[in-house]
Order: sequence, then C-alpha cells, then structure tokens
Amino acid sequence: MPVEATDDAFWDQFWADTTTSIQDVFALVPAAEIRAVREESPSNLATLCYKAVEKLVQGAASGCPSERERQTVLNCARLLTRVLPYIFEDADWRGFFWSTLPGAGRAGEEEGDDEGARPLAESLLIAIADLLFCPEFTVQSHKKAGLEGPEDMQALDSCEYIWEAGVGFAHSPAPNYIHDLNRTELLKLLMTCFSEAMYLQPSTDSSTLNPWVAFFCSADNRHALPLFTSLLNVVCAYDPVGFGIPYNHLLFSDQREQLVEQAVQVLIVSLEHDLAAISLSAATVAQQVLDPTAPSTDLEEQEPVGPDNLFVNYLSRIHREEDFHFILKGLARLLSNPLLQTYLPNSTKKIQFHQEILVLFWKLCDFNKKFLFFVLKSSDVLDILVPILFYLNDARADQSRVGLIHIGVFILLLLSGERNFGVRLNKPYSLRVPMDIPVFTGTHADLLVVVFHKIITSGHPRLQPLFDCLLTIIVNVSPYLKSLSMVAANKLLHLLEAFSNSWFLYSSAQNHLLVFFLLEVFNNIIQYQFDGNCNLVYTIIRKRSVFHQLANLPSDSASIQKALQRRKRSPTGLSRASSMETVSMEGSRPAIPAEPGTLKASLAATPGIEKLTERSRVSEDGTIVAVQDRHASQPEADKSHETGASDTESNSGRDTEDVFCSRQEAARRRLSSTSSSLYWAPTSDWVLSWKSKLPLQTIMRLLQVLVPQVEKICIDKGLTDESEILKFLQHGTLVGLLPVPHPILIRKYQANVGTAMWFRTYMWGVVYLRNVDPPIWYDTDVKLFEIQRV
Repeated sequence: MPVEATDDAFWDQFWADTTTSIQDVFALVPAAEIRAVREESPSNLATLCYKAVEKLVQGAASGCPSERERQTVLNCARLLTRVLPYIFEDADWRGFFWSTLPGAGRAGEEEGDDEGARPLAESLLIAIADLLFCPEFTVQSHKKAGLEGPEDMQALDSCEYIWEAGVGFAHSPAPNYIHDLNRTELLKLLMTCFSEAMYLQPSTDSSTLNPWVAFFCSADNRHALPLFTSLLNVVCAYDPVGFGIPYNHLLFSDQREQLVEQAVQVLIVSLEHDLAAISLSAATVAQQVLDPTAPSTDLEEQEPVGPDNLFVNYLSRIHREEDFHFILKGLARLLSNPLLQTYLPNSTKKIQFHQEILVLFWKLCDFNKKFLFFVLKSSDVLDILVPILFYLNDARADQSRVGLIHIGVFILLLLSGERNFGVRLNKPYSLRVPMDIPVFTGTHADLLVVVFHKIITSGHPRLQPLFDCLLTIIVNVSPYLKSLSMVAANKLLHLLEAFSNSWFLYSSAQNHLLVFFLLEVFNNIIQYQFDGNCNLVYTIIRKRSVFHQLANLPSDSASIQKALQRRKRSPTGLSRASSMETVSMEGSRPAIPAEPGTLKASLAATPGIEKLTERSRVSEDGTIVAVQDRHASQPEADKSHETGASDTESNSGRDTEDVFCSRQEAARRRLSSTSSSLYWAPTSDWVLSWKSKLPLQTIMRLLQVLVPQVEKICIDKGLTDESEILKFLQHGTLVGLLPVPHPILIRKYQANVGTAMWFRTYMWGVVYLRNVDPPIWYDTDVKLFEIQRV
C-alpha cells in the first residue's frame, strides 16, 4: 500500500538509526524484499529513492554541521548503494532517475518552474560531489575552531581542499581516518550510480556513453577538477608498506587502502570517451600533418576543446615532468608491491588492486602521449615491465585471471610500438624477483622472452588467442636487442620448432603466421644486431635442420593428409621436455590453476592482431611511416579472427595448445572444435601461397657462410667446447655477405572499437568481483558479462 511522501515519521526511520554500517544495511534489506517492493508497490520504492536523494541534497546544502546530519547522509548513501542495482536490473525502472520531479528545480531557478526541473540522477550526482568536499565531514575545515558558523557550501572553493598533494597541489593534509571512511562510503555510492553500465547488453556502438559518468565528468559538476586531482593523487601517493616498519599493517587498520581502492575504481570507470570522436580528431590532425596546404578554416573554427569528459580532458593535459614522475613512481610502487620479498614472512602489506592500477596505467598512456614518451625516456619503464611479467607468469595457468594476462599483454604491445622500449630492454636484469622460470644471466629482453615462452608452452589454453600478440611484441623489439642470452635463444628456437611442425601448420588457417613472426625476429636480429648475438647465431646453427625442414615443407595433398593423420595417431604432440630447464629461481612457487569454485567474469572477444595494430616502417632517420599495403607474408588467412566467443575462448581458430597438452585434453578439445573446423581444410594451393613467401633468405645465407667455417674449426682444433665456437662467432662478420637489410617494420597498437569493448567488459568484471564487502552487485541480473564458476 502506497505511503504518502509527506509522512516524514515513516520515511525518517530508514536513515535515523545512528549505528548502522553498510554491512548492516545489506543484512537488514534483503534482495528479495527490494524486488518485492519494486514489483508490488513501485510508488513506495520511488518515494524511498526520492526521499533519500532529497536528504543528500539537504546535507550538501547545509554542509552537515551536526553529527546527526552526517549520520543521516551516510545512512542514505548506504541505502541507495543497496537499492540502485535492483533499479538498474529492471529495464522499466532504468529511466526513473533520469525523469524530472515536480519542484526539483535547477540551481538559480524559481521553485515553481518545472521547465528547468533537474532529473533525480543529476541532483544525486551533484550532492555526492558537494559532499566529497564537505568541511569536517570529508575534508579538514580551514576555519578556526569555535569561530564563525558552518562554512557556506556554495561559496566554498574545493580546489583548496584537494585530498592529497601531488599533481597540481602541493599541500598534504593531515591524515584523518574518519574523513577517509566517509569519502569511501560516498565513492561506493558513486560507483553504484555508474554501474548501470553492467546491466546493458554489450554493444560495439562506441558512441553510447554512460549517462551517469557523462554528467558527473561534465562542466555541470563544479568539483570535477579538484575531484579528479584528489582521486589521482590519493592513488599515486599511497604507500602500502607502512612507512617501512615490519608488521606495521597488522598494528594499524589502514583506512587509506579502502579509499585508494575505491578511488582507483572510480577513476578508471570515469575515464571513458567516445571512440568515434577520438578517431575523428586523430584523423583531422593526421590530415593537417599530411596536407598542410588544406584550408584550415574548419580546424580554426573548431578550436581543439578536447573531450567533453573533463576527467579525460584533464588527464590528457597533464604535462609537467614532476607530475609525470610522481604518477609513474606511484604506480610502479603499487604494481611492485606483491613482488616485495622480505626475510620476515607477511611483514609487508600486499595490495589486491593491481588490475585496476594496470587499467589506469593503460588509460594514462592511451590518453596522454606525453606521459607515454616520459615513461619510455628512462629505464623507469622497467619498473612497470618487471611487475607485469611477474603477473603474466604467475597467472598463466589460472583461467580466472585470463583478463589480467590480456591487460598486461596489451600494455606491452602498446609500449613495444615505440623504439625506446626495445632499447631499454638491453639493461641487465639483476633483480631477483622469485619467478617460476629458468635461472638465467642476461637482460630484461631475456626475461621477456623467457616469460613469453612459459606462457605459450605452459599457459592455460584460453590464452591461445594471445600468441600472435606475444610474438608481435618480440618482433617489435627485436631490431634493438643487442645480446640475447643462451637461455632466451634456446626458447625462441624451441617455439619455432613447435610451430613449424607440419601437422601443426596444416591444422589451422592461422598457424603459419606464428612462423612468419619468429622468422621476422631472427631476420631483424641478424641484420641489425649480429655483432652481439653470438648465442642466437650459435643456436640457429645448432638447430639448422628446423630451417631446412621449413624450406622443404611438402605441399602436395598426400603429404598434407599424412601429416594430419600422424597428428591423430599421436595427439600428445610435441614434447615440452626439449626446452624445460629443471632449475627454477630460488623462492619461486609454480603457477597454479584456479581453485574450483572461483568466480570469474566472462570477457569480450579480442580483435585479431591485424585489427589491433597498424603496420609502420622505421626509416633511416628513425621516423615512423604508416604502411598502407597488406603484408606480403600475410595471405588470405590473415583475416579477422573475431568471433562472438565470450571469455576470449579460442577465437583465433588455432589448435596451438595441442602442441603442448595431454592426450585426453587434446581429444576433448578436438571433439568440441570439430564443428568449427568443418568449414576449412588445408589445400596444396593454400600451402604454396604462403610457403613461397617464407622469409628464409637471410638465415639460409648465414648458414651457408658459417656452417662450413664452424665445422672446419671443430675438425681442425678437435673442438667440442661451446665457448670456443661462441668466441669464434663473436669475432666473425657477415658484412657484405647478407642480402640488403629489409626496412624495420613495427606493428603499433591502434585504438579500435573491439579493444574499447573488451576494456569496458574487463573493467566492470573486475569491479564486480572485487567489491565483496559488501557484495554490491552480487546475484543481480548483470548483462554486460556473465559470472561463471571455475
């Protein structure tokens, strides 16, 4: 039965209680009851929402001078956090917050003027923003105690109340854990408002923006700049170690960590943009660069205002070196946190929000090219690289962390498009982060190759669509690698051996591309870095039969059928043992699969490498020019491997994992993939179409020159010692003997609708799974992804 909105005694009981916590609200208001009210007495639910928002608006206007008012505001925030997901899950209710209510006029307009009435959503968002800068509630008051009355909220300049020193603000306010708790509760509510996105079907229409985010990050929110700065600074200034005192985190409860976690989630969700608009503006700039004579009147009239989303706008305009330094150091500190090893177990605090930090780093590099160049300017980029490789290696067997591996690989793909990244990888790797990888002595490039080899040979089958991404990263950096270790050289040759197996090449329309990528790596190193790479040259000579087999790959129908039959007879495929070192790094633990029952969110399909990247040629003076034509080595098969597969199931149509998996596993997978492979069969013409383009000339010439010399030395000097042969190769030269060096080709990441969709799905999946206390969205009908149990 509907209760009148004027019955204050009835409604006040919902927020009058003084001792509730958000956990209490979730316990006292069960999901079934909210749904029942929604279906049976919708007017009561509408009034409850309206009344709760009204209380927040009143609190924001008065500045909550009394403890009682602050308690009321917190209780209303908790109640709305509880109820909103149930409003979003019902399509009929979704417009409710965007409808206008009689008498809720916009600021500065007459009460009775319903023309200017504000939708409930806007009133709610403005109230939250005001409350986040409310003296004595969420920020320190600047007034002297006891003097003057409460501050005038409308006249308050929130730029003077930024939460933490850092970008654009030099003063660090004294820590106040009550303020941190209150901010955290309000940010939880803000996040819940933004979460309407979870209840909409995934859409590739990049121009549909989240209306809650669009309004909150627009000029209608007068606190947009100080709030953006507060969130960014709170995240980047956070030091979880606890001032270097062992076990400090066990003695003090750290309210700041909860705030940082909520702040980084609000940041990554707020930083969304209209992809169509971004690509349009990029095209305009490109057109201006290509054709400076074009009439520029349109451009001048348009005045580059930047994105409408002020968070994106401010982020893209950060430019001071000290700001970049502060951001990069802060993110590197947080990403390295799980790697901190001390002699006292559990003595340092481990943070859990590294996935959100990776998304934030990605958005910084994507929206602010000056930041990307700053990151690559010094070896500081390695402070980001090592933690990413640690996460990739640690998560490789765990299907609930497939998303984490994708974001790590996407970041490395983005970085690898810049020459400086390849150059930085030559720095010796001396850190000894315990990782389940073979012990080696070498550079950061060796670490990257060894970890990628681990992912490909012993990762979860779901990682298969990333193989071409992983190899593209190695191709991009290969022209700059001065000296690969023997361990890394062996890994690369082992991959070529595995991928050039005839039955593997014939079993999918895409598999030969992996061989092209690896040959490109070898060619780049031989042509541009021969001098320091005797380990790789020696390994190529030792494994020369692999290259000869590739050159003589049979292409007649009978041989193709025979190879495929051979695979059916021995589905265990290629032994991993040929490249498995038994000694792993000291203190490391093996990568372990997900615990049964672990929850995971499905992911959108990832675009194929040809959609993810744009091919560019590096000219002699180092400038990069986009290449228009398709790669000669990428015939028809190199079409998009996008499908609607969720959770990035093998959407590249490859059976790569059969190379490395058990017989039962392979049989099971073949059964499930039979239906998809019915449409494609290898033909003689198809094999010839790409076999004739295999770039083997450089390697064959190298073998032709060096193999007889090495054999002669071995016979003459009776050598069996590897080190003597390496010494000879080190001083050898191929100048004038190799074909003319090919131009360096880089495949640079390019923004596209597919990855934008993937990021949105991944990001909200992380937010859903990480908010468990209280479980804000648990058991509601989300549509953007599926929640699955391992």
